[in-house]
Amino acid sequence: MQSIDGVVSIPELPRSSAVISGESEPDRFVMGLLRACADVVVVGAGTMLASPAGTWLPDRAYPPAAAGFADLRRRRGRPERPSVAFVTAGTSFDPAHPALEHDALVLTTTRAAARLRSAVPSGGEVVAVNDGDRVDLRLAVDRLRERGHTTILSEGGPTLFGSLLAAGLVDELFLTVSPVLAGRGSRPRLPLVEGIELLPAAPLTARLLSLRRHEDHLFVRYGLR
Repeated sequence: MQSIDGVVSIPELPRSSAVISGESEPDRFVMGLLRACADVVVVGAGTMLASPAGTWLPDRAYPPAAAGFADLRRRRGRPERPSVAFVTAGTSFDPAHPALEHDALVLTTTRAAARLRSAVPSGGEVVAVNDGDRVDLRLAVDRLRERGHTTILSEGGPTLFGSLLAAGLVDELFLTVSPVLAGRGSRPRLPLVEGIELLPAAPLTARLLSLRRHEDHLFVRYGLR
């Protein structure tokens, strides 16, 4: 979800995504549908901290369709709920987050893994992806695929999404454009992609796969490969 002028998050504003979306029910339905189709939802450390009650489950996105989402997963031969995988180098992380109680994965560095294993509840699994100070996202995706997760949904935020783009790991982009202008002032407001520069040296073009509309909201699907 982003505003017309490209803002996806206002860090100092609680529930800023809901403010930007205008509490759009169709947007929440689409998010629930994407989660229902996914094997695993990948979340960055910043998004984890900004969503202290987040579960990243289909029915939480749009409760009225909970039964339909569950039926869809059964028909697709998927487990009852998608897995959740948090990506962190260890410096920003909440070991008490409730999402860790339900078979969540923590993808981290070798250095941070030992410390996180002693802090993460028994319901979570800490996976040491690589040495170094940052998680190698290509190796992280390999670890997810080794666990049978072929359909991987990234819910960011902007920094993780930017890193996934830079690594060439994004096949499709589902983007909701909300009919609101957020503006930018002295306080930070995050765009869809943060932390990398694509133009002019590394332009990334998209192919429009579908465009749908509900009232003034646009629902866009792009192919990035």
